Amino acid sequence: MSKKTTPIHENWVFRQASSTLSELTQFRPVSQFPTNVHLDLLRHGLIPDPFFAKQEVDVQWVGEKGWIYRTSFATPGVHEVRGEENDVLVFEGLDTYATVRVNGKEVLRCDNMFVTHRVDVTEVLKKGGGDEEDGEGENELEVEFDSAFLVGKKVVEAWPEHHWGCWNGDVGRLAVRKAQYHYGWDWGPTLLTCGPWRPIYLESYNSRIAELYFTIHVPSSLRDVVITVTAEIEGPCSEVVFTLTPASGVKISPSTASVSRFKSGNGAIAEAKFEIADPELWFPHGYGAQPLYKLSAVLGDHIDKLSKTLGIRRSQLIQRRFDDPEQKGETFLFEINNVPIFCGGSNWIPADNFIPRITDEKYQEWLELLVAGNQVMVRIWGGGIYEEPIFYEICDKLGILVWQDFAFACGNYPGMIPEFRENVQKEAIDTVKKLRHHPSIVIWAGNNEDYAYIQGQPNQLGYQHEDKNPDNWLKTGFPARYIYEKILPEVVAEYGGGVPYHPGSPFTPGKGDSADETAGDIHQWNGEPPFWHGNQDRYQNFDTLAGRFVSEFGMEAFPDIKTIDAYLPEGSEDRYPQSSTIDHHNKAAGHERRIALYLVENFRYTFSPIEQYIYATQLMQSECLSTAYRLWRRQWKGPGKEYVAGALVWQINDCWPVTSWAIVDYYLRPKYAYFAIKRELEKYTIGMKRVQVKTPKDKYTNAYIDVDERVQVWVGNLKTEGIKGASVVIKAFDVCGEMIAEETLKGYAALERNRSVEIADIRIPGWDGRPDSHRDIVLAAYLIGKDGSTLARRISFFEPLKYLNLHPPKSLKASVEDGCVHLSADVPIKGVVVESSKEGIVFEDNCIDLVPGETVRIRVKGVAKGDDVMLRYLS
Repeated sequence: MSKKTTPIHENWVFRQASSTLSELTQFRPVSQFPTNVHLDLLRHGLIPDPFFAKQEVDVQWVGEKGWIYRTSFATPGVHEVRGEENDVLVFEGLDTYATVRVNGKEVLRCDNMFVTHRVDVTEVLKKGGGDEEDGEGENELEVEFDSAFLVGKKVVEAWPEHHWGCWNGDVGRLAVRKAQYHYGWDWGPTLLTCGPWRPIYLESYNSRIAELYFTIHVPSSLRDVVITVTAEIEGPCSEVVFTLTPASGVKISPSTASVSRFKSGNGAIAEAKFEIADPELWFPHGYGAQPLYKLSAVLGDHIDKLSKTLGIRRSQLIQRRFDDPEQKGETFLFEINNVPIFCGGSNWIPADNFIPRITDEKYQEWLELLVAGNQVMVRIWGGGIYEEPIFYEICDKLGILVWQDFAFACGNYPGMIPEFRENVQKEAIDTVKKLRHHPSIVIWAGNNEDYAYIQGQPNQLGYQHEDKNPDNWLKTGFPARYIYEKILPEVVAEYGGGVPYHPGSPFTPGKGDSADETAGDIHQWNGEPPFWHGNQDRYQNFDTLAGRFVSEFGMEAFPDIKTIDAYLPEGSEDRYPQSSTIDHHNKAAGHERRIALYLVENFRYTFSPIEQYIYATQLMQSECLSTAYRLWRRQWKGPGKEYVAGALVWQINDCWPVTSWAIVDYYLRPKYAYFAIKRELEKYTIGMKRVQVKTPKDKYTNAYIDVDERVQVWVGNLKTEGIKGASVVIKAFDVCGEMIAEETLKGYAALERNRSVEIADIRIPGWDGRPDSHRDIVLAAYLIGKDGSTLARRISFFEPLKYLNLHPPKSLKASVEDGCVHLSADVPIKGVVVESSKEGIVFEDNCIDLVPGETVRIRVKGVAKGDDVMLRYLS
């Protein structure tokens, strides 16, 4: 008998487990499947939309109730003669505490949202044999969900000796293996979901391929690759045939293959080896192609078949000392196929609080935004979920590197509870097995900021990194160390296919520190001085706030006005930046004063109209993040000098309409920062930084000082080949639009590959030496190719921008033709934003700086020649 898979996705109904309200005790159809309770209550109008206005507060009761889901399904082959088939119910995800009954008999108790459960129900299903109208052969499946919130509270009460502490959400979340952001975060609402959130199906078989996995050995030569394949068979086993099909389509047969019995006698292990002399190598996008091989295993006469896609790549995390003795610490550097990769990218949170309504198409849109934005890495943050299979499949196809956190975030988890550790180990094994075949995954990290949380507590709760005895860790106030430094690394080592493991993010190997900027990764919130939090250091100082790999940093900004209008009631009096409704849609503690400080330090701005205030916050975010990427990429200086090897902005996306650190809002509307980062991650860039050099006349004076206003210029090249014959041209304009100087910088003939190169440190062109007169000089730098084409451009205004006396343009032109908006101006202009009232408009760039004598073209989809566009700029 061939394996048969029967989806169980129809005729589901739900109700509250116990209620005095008649409308909640009635079974009602679900909104979709998979589903969760909020989606189903919304469908029937039983709760208001929690994303609208402040209605989140009106639905909090939902997470403190129990809910029942029920359906029926037929026993497969009920009118046929059945042999020794097994019938197994597969639950890919139940959120979170669930009791499963089939025909009234309990068959499963679930306590983990992330784990797939397989339950043998062969003896529980009705055998049938009569007419379908008699109901014989119809089975009732019921899943009852308890409140995860209340269960977590009870665990906290049962273990009072543990330090139950966390950032964000209720401490009860630490005891519950559920997406932690459901408890609320500093960018998301509190919406405690439950329900069958991933598919459910019935498998009927005599034999099946239970697992198909492999290891790939790619030597440094990138040739003569060996792929070792294993298939685990459940039930009687005959022949297993393996094939490997490359993107070119010509099947490859294994060089060796064998089948051997399990010691238990219940099934077999089949193994094969493929040897490929000249493999098609998988690269991140921008560095090469993403060919995917299809590995297939067929059991017997097509009794069962299982396939996986794989990409052949040599992936390494390089942590080595620097050649320069003045550089402390070591690299934290990813190499793919021997190519060092500057990992510019983003952090990812779940794209919705209600995960089942995220479509495959929506995942595609989000990830294509990353590629279009020149971002090569995405970090799946530990407070969310292990993402849907489609997410990783798209990353494989698009060439996006994935940093995967385990699902722990910002707290002190109860690792001293044996059942909790067992649950985590089961979760880790299940997750790593599911994801290990994806070439996009290049690192596993144990948690998000749990070490940082511990190190912020008095006496670090007994945490001593030098103590290497795991049994001792369980006796300290930080028992989760046992999870991060024993359970998870052992799971990754055994099942992870060679992908490296990192105990946490941020974390410094060898020290166990979370804020050491000389090794490992850092989050640039908690440094000395910190950014955004604490004393809110200036973003112009990002070059002094670097780490070897900056896996989090960011700046808040308001979303598009259309996103705000979508959650405000029509005609609302709350349509102003400081309203209670808009404040409700910003969950960051102290966001009012933090945004205000960065604004007042850098811009002249106004609260009204709200559109102009939104512009100011988005321009601020854009300037902040582009400065970080530009200054950190400057420190990517080539072999042995990879002083900063990655920068992942917090964050690419939102889970609801909100003011947050996201660079693209919930409705996939990019903020200006998205385009700024895109420009900073182009293959060729040119950077400038203004510096003031003060030289006292002698060592005894504080009054007689020579002041020199200078500009440092460097060029970045992320290509794997160098360029020859390029030149750098710098033009200087005054704020009235007159060009007052032009220089072509000499002194180099070639731009080396995959690094940044310092070009010049010169006095600001056109500056006459008068104090403050340099502030009125706008610099434009161009990297010119041998053929005369412009490879990169950069415009530099004096900062902070609030000191500028910009002149209003007499001629600011924006014309639409040839699928582009053409922009030009007669004076220097900061932050020109092109807008359109038409729906469905997609700009490929925006928020552009202009100087006279040039025309900047922005490609745009959805605007025709002659269409009107609106402009906004700093004034």
